[in-house]
Amino acid sequence: QVQLVESGGGLVQPGGSLRLSCAASGFTFSSYTMSWYRQAPGKGRELVATITPTGGSTNYADSVKGRFTISRDNAANTVYLQMTSLKPEDTAVYYCNARNVYTAPRGYWGQGTQVTVSS
Repeated sequence: QVQLVESGGGLVQPGGSLRLSCAASGFTFSSYTMSWYRQAPGKGRELVATITPTGGSTNYADSVKGRFTISRDNAANTVYLQMTSLKPEDTAVYYCNARNVYTAPRGYWGQGTQVTVSS
């Protein structure tokens, strides 16, 4: 059974930091590209960051570049999103995604975790 279990969301003030975690099981984690997406109310789902299976390459949305860092620990089957200098416009539900172009080209999704940036 494939599972992506997210944690770390919550309420934070502008300028603050949060670290999101996504724990994976039920598939070969080290063979999957991992990504974080987010969706604000009334808006489409936006790709935030992506990391390749061994961590050799990362990509970020322009809106978060320089503030967010994606990383992974393959021994722990976990991907992280370290968020710093948070802004109100970062408020969204954040989703973890796992994808392998051969075995899971449409990807697997986590349940989503709420991040609210407000004073």
